[in-house]
Amino acid sequence: AEALATFEQSGPDFYPYSSRYDAFLAGKATLTAQELHGRQLFEDPAKGNCSSCHLSEPANDGEPPLFSDFGFLALAAPRNMAIPANADPGYHDLGLCGPQRTDLAGHSEYCGLFRTPTLRNVALKKSFFHNGYFHTLRDVVSFYATRDSDSGRWYPRNADGTVQRYDDLPQAYWDNVNQDPPFGRKPGDAPALTDPEIDDIVAFLGTLTDADLQPEPTGH
Repeated sequence: AEALATFEQSGPDFYPYSSRYDAFLAGKATLTAQELHGRQLFEDPAKGNCSSCHLSEPANDGEPPLFSDFGFLALAAPRNMAIPANADPGYHDLGLCGPQRTDLAGHSEYCGLFRTPTLRNVALKKSFFHNGYFHTLRDVVSFYATRDSDSGRWYPRNADGTVQRYDDLPQAYWDNVNQDPPFGRKPGDAPALTDPEIDDIVAFLGTLTDADLQPEPTGH
């Protein structure tokens, strides 16, 4: 534990801030037109609105952005049937209110909420959300853009064709689900982001990878 604490306090080793985006903020690198547009969409409260939780600007003391406010949100990720516990239809991972933790079990307003992760090095991840349902960053951004306008794209359907919306969260807790943009649209509405705009945000997120984690160039 002492060694871990020492490592976490070791500055550049633990948080190098060596991504292209950090170099861009320092005036030492440029971003492509696509990446710049992706950043604009990421920060636009009427479009991606990502920076409302994934803070993208330096702190007041000049510290580079951590890309998380470390708050908690209910986003209603689809149920991941690859998780053995989910074979039981009565089982739900409710985040802050259980079942793994019990200290907030009596507070229904916390059910379905999970901590907002940092987006640094997010392009290297192989699974996303608390239950690992998504496996590509593009699908994650697409889910944000169309969760409510095209819910049948993400959630299973009942025998009568109706969509089992928010299928991994009991309906008693649906009021907890975040409806801020890009969420909160009505079925059939235009998505908050177009396909090219989704690609642009994904391109921007690729600039958050630390330099030492960038894949080695391959020879020919």
